[in-house]
Amino acid sequence: MKRLESTLGVDLFNRSQKAPQLNSLALALIPKAREVVHSYETMLDDLTGDAQLNGELTLGAVPSTIRALVPLSVRELVQIYPQLHIRVVPGLTSDMLEQVERNAIDCAILSDPGNLGSHLNWVPFAQEELVLLTAADVKKRDPLKILAEMPYIRHTRRAAVGLLAERWLDEHGVSVRAAMEMESIESLTSMVAHNLGVSIVPNVSVPDAIFGTLRKIRLPKPRQSRVLGVVSRADNSKMRLIEKLIEQLQKTVEKQTKTRF
Repeated sequence: MKRLESTLGVDLFNRSQKAPQLNSLALALIPKAREVVHSYETMLDDLTGDAQLNGELTLGAVPSTIRALVPLSVRELVQIYPQLHIRVVPGLTSDMLEQVERNAIDCAILSDPGNLGSHLNWVPFAQEELVLLTAADVKKRDPLKILAEMPYIRHTRRAAVGLLAERWLDEHGVSVRAAMEMESIESLTSMVAHNLGVSIVPNVSVPDAIFGTLRKIRLPKPRQSRVLGVVSRADNSKMRLIEKLIEQLQKTVEKQTKTRF
């Protein structure tokens, strides 16, 4: 920090508190610094006709997309642009949104965050209907009877998916016997696979091997769905790269849908 201040010849931090804070001059410099970075990273675009896709993209992703959707999509993208380096950061929707807001990550795959300011871009690419997830050896077909009789594995209500499931239960007046609460769909899926209970989760559009072997029972109307999309800052200098990622995510989902049906 001192080296930066020395180079610029100005004070950028308020050191009157225990943790240094950016002062008003530093805050005013941030937009200009972003313009400089954007100009540097895109200065060849007009000459080459395409972004120079050989840098680094930091991608946030909700855990349910990391087992299959993200690796399949990233693999295809890196094959097209071999100089590209992608760093994946897992997290819940609320955490990912906050990291995009403060530029800690370039973009994030997450559940529909609702109303966003004009400084953020939101591009949906998949809709996943909530279903009742059970082990393969559960033979009953009535989802309400299964929920009434079997232990229920709850997805954390800190996550958007957990809130959607709770909303469906409330709307239908369904009481469950909660046996566990899990932080991710992956850990929840593992418990269901061992027949420790059932759960309400999105019918993952690009499932991993374990999720693919489990029973997915359609729920009574009105149904809830998770909408997956990519959120990024509107002023992100890597927007062309993010657009390429979204294209590949859409292709991966479409390919999986054709395989299913």
